[in-house]
Amino acid sequence: MQDKDVYDAAREQYAAAGVDTEKAIEFLQNIPVSLHCWQGDDVGGFEKAGATLDGGGIQVTGNYPGKARTIAELRKDIEKVLTLTPGTYRLNLHASYADFTGCKPVDRDKIEPKHFESWIDWAMGQNLPLDFNSTFFSHPKAREMTLASKDTGIRDFWIEHGKRCRNIGAYFGKKQKSPCIHNIWIADGMKDLPADRQGYREILAGSLDAMLRDPVSPDYLKDSVESKVFGIGSESYVVGSHEFYMGYAVSRKCMLTVDMGHYHPTENVADKISALLLFVPEILLHLSRGIRWDSDHVVIFNDDMRMMAEEIVRTGKLDRIHIGTDFFDGSINRIGAWVLGSRATEKSLLYALLEPRKQLLAYENAGNYFARLALNEGLKTMPFGAVWDHYCDLCNVPSDRNIISAVMEYEKNVTSAR
Repeated sequence: MQDKDVYDAAREQYAAAGVDTEKAIEFLQNIPVSLHCWQGDDVGGFEKAGATLDGGGIQVTGNYPGKARTIAELRKDIEKVLTLTPGTYRLNLHASYADFTGCKPVDRDKIEPKHFESWIDWAMGQNLPLDFNSTFFSHPKAREMTLASKDTGIRDFWIEHGKRCRNIGAYFGKKQKSPCIHNIWIADGMKDLPADRQGYREILAGSLDAMLRDPVSPDYLKDSVESKVFGIGSESYVVGSHEFYMGYAVSRKCMLTVDMGHYHPTENVADKISALLLFVPEILLHLSRGIRWDSDHVVIFNDDMRMMAEEIVRTGKLDRIHIGTDFFDGSINRIGAWVLGSRATEKSLLYALLEPRKQLLAYENAGNYFARLALNEGLKTMPFGAVWDHYCDLCNVPSDRNIISAVMEYEKNVTSAR
């Protein structure tokens, strides 16, 4: 528990800079973050026992003991994470996490809402609205191309899978009375130089059109398409590049997913937000930390995250920006990774909300760029930590200094027995 005098002193310092810390905290508590489910089991899913990456497209490093082996264990871990991080959350679920308990397992082109009924019932009990992803990887028919395949049978299988996922997402949205965001990402590409770049992209556009043809109320479902710069095994060519999906989203008026790990390492991904919002209806953000390649390291409170959060807040268009996490690290305690990443997300957003926006704009509009830079530098030594600790107290979660012991206790009592 934080000393109230510490927070009061911090609040006064921010007030002197024209910032109301109480309003910032209240605003933050109403920004939902969609927590990804796959950090807990290394993107394995539960379609079959001992699921592995049967088919390319994704890679998780490490084999730290204690990963979730069942849906029940994964849910228990998620519940624990939510007790250790402040904020308001949703849960982002992949189609490969279907629950076939009590029924015969089916392939991905046959999945139905009933295979996710236990998920929606559990999530509603946790006050945790669901988002959804078609799973175009870890499958025998995903070893090469999926939606961009020149094999009609392969392509039709995945188009049907996407249609089924849209129906499932719409079911979630209707039942939870909050639109489900359905994200579409494929790993289609080539390791070496292709001879028909154009052809595969024409096929992909047609497959997406076929998959998204049936209209669904945006009150229940919102579709989003996600690009990538390259992947393991697709170093030379990715069919769904940024340019492809940006053009697709603009022309089809659908949501575009911006993943922080899916661009060149030297790009400022935050800079894309204000430009894209001029042309696409909404944006879905996947917060990640790529190091040299799309390695999906755990999100931390670094400059990239700070700049992303600042841009989210500065746009004033949070009603058109949806925030989700997307990292998976199997080399460290998975619950700890989840907690650190979600807390870093909240921390970044709080830091951005404590920015003296009016004063910065006044300096900028007056052409006083020295003062603008000096004010930004001064913010770095403001008592931000005291406000963050107060926010954690309000949300009844541990402070940063108590996180290690909380995670280690859960490992000792729960995950070490797996």
